[in-house]
Amino acid sequence: MKIYTKTGDTGETSLAMGGRVQKFDPRVELYGTTDELNSVLGISISFLDTASALRDSLVFVQNLLFELGSELAGYHKLDDAGELIPIIQEADISFLEGKMDEWTNELEPLKHFVLPGGSKSASFLHQARTVCRRLERRMVFEAKEHVSIPARSIIFINRLSDFLFVASRFANLEDKVKEPIWISRVKGK
Repeated sequence: MKIYTKTGDTGETSLAMGGRVQKFDPRVELYGTTDELNSVLGISISFLDTASALRDSLVFVQNLLFELGSELAGYHKLDDAGELIPIIQEADISFLEGKMDEWTNELEPLKHFVLPGGSKSASFLHQARTVCRRLERRMVFEAKEHVSIPARSIIFINRLSDFLFVASRFANLEDKVKEPIWISRVKGK
């Protein structure tokens, strides 16, 4: 099978459940940004030690993001009554929250704002966090304007950005790299 189809040469692409749209369609932007987020996570994972406590959780998230991307691309699974079964489940959100609680218990309490950076994996986790926030903004906008997005998917992406922040801090802890902190030039901050 050839990887190139030439069907997108005119600026259109196919959605998961059929139909063609322009490549600037909001759904394409949504699943493209989900793919971008997944890619940045892959880079971060590549810099983790093989024994990292983060690895399995981040790979689990990558798999969820792949499924979420398919949902944003128009793939919808229906139950026997024809109702939409959202890709993201409550257990997925609880998973993120549980891991954040687990990792936070090992971290120093925050006393300053943390700057993106530190180890390579932590730095890419910070980048993933910012891509995740962009995806969240687009999802919220498109859910209000154009595209049907399950509320639980938006909640998951909101929680995921927090998860990635905590994961970045934990990556620095594992790598024994001091977190860069924000130092204000303005007195009293």
